[in-house]
Amino acid sequence: MIAIPRPQPGPEELLVRVRATTVNRTDCGILLGKPAVIRLFTGLRGPRSAVPGTDFAGEVESVGAKVAGFAPGDRVWGLNDSGLASQAQYLTIRHDAAVGLIPAGIGFAQATASAEGAHYALNFLRNARFRPGQKVCVYGGTGAIGSAAIQLLVARGAHVTAFCYGEHIALVDGLGAHAVVDLTRQPLPTYPERFDLVFDAVGKSRFADARRVLSSSGKYLSSELGPHGQNLYLPLTTRLRPGPRAVFPIPKDAGRTIEVITKLLAERRFRPLIDRHYPLDDVRGAYEYVLTGQKVGNVILDMP
Repeated sequence: MIAIPRPQPGPEELLVRVRATTVNRTDCGILLGKPAVIRLFTGLRGPRSAVPGTDFAGEVESVGAKVAGFAPGDRVWGLNDSGLASQAQYLTIRHDAAVGLIPAGIGFAQATASAEGAHYALNFLRNARFRPGQKVCVYGGTGAIGSAAIQLLVARGAHVTAFCYGEHIALVDGLGAHAVVDLTRQPLPTYPERFDLVFDAVGKSRFADARRVLSSSGKYLSSELGPHGQNLYLPLTTRLRPGPRAVFPIPKDAGRTIEVITKLLAERRFRPLIDRHYPLDDVRGAYEYVLTGQKVGNVILDMP
């Protein structure tokens, strides 16, 4: 760890004392600059910010003179998937950015764990133009994105089949999935049912495999670029022929995500998965664990 000066809020900013944040795949991508396309958004030669972090939950320490809607002492949470410098004890954020009040009864860890994964899940489902009643496959149901997607889909009336490792079947079943499949015993391409949507929440499948279980008008989405970056060009090439299509949306409107998930948290209709906690002075250990690709849900970084 290194010591840096406490940031000072501008006229339209909040100074937030961070209580919890996550270490996630986006943070790892920004830190490593991989895939290369992420550098267009976070810095070509290196991360623009010396402090990583994309989400937070904490308390408002002070506010700028032009801030409306927030006051010192408010419990708040927020997100910026291009980087928020939130893996520190303090941060500043504009009052009109993706920041909201934490509902009563929701802890800091639960709030920050509801940000990044849910943001990507919401964006992917919105761009897929999902309709209630459709049959959806979530491939990788235990990650932050997959576990969020299952809950959001079920709440919107989907029939959800989730693929995960056998030891996590009970956990995923508890998220509301209608069917849970052990991916080590049943490969996706040979699954006997057909889906309207296949959402690969861990980026470990290929369109060529998924199309075998998609309906003729089905759609495939992945949270990663895929082999040779194929998920960037497949949305164009699959439009030119009949049959299943690939969709690869760019996540946006984090403010809308905060609004939607805040409401679901307040209604106790969304429950993020939390794998484990690390203290700030073991942030290296947190990154090393996330980079193994074995985390279940979210990894929380607790601030002193």
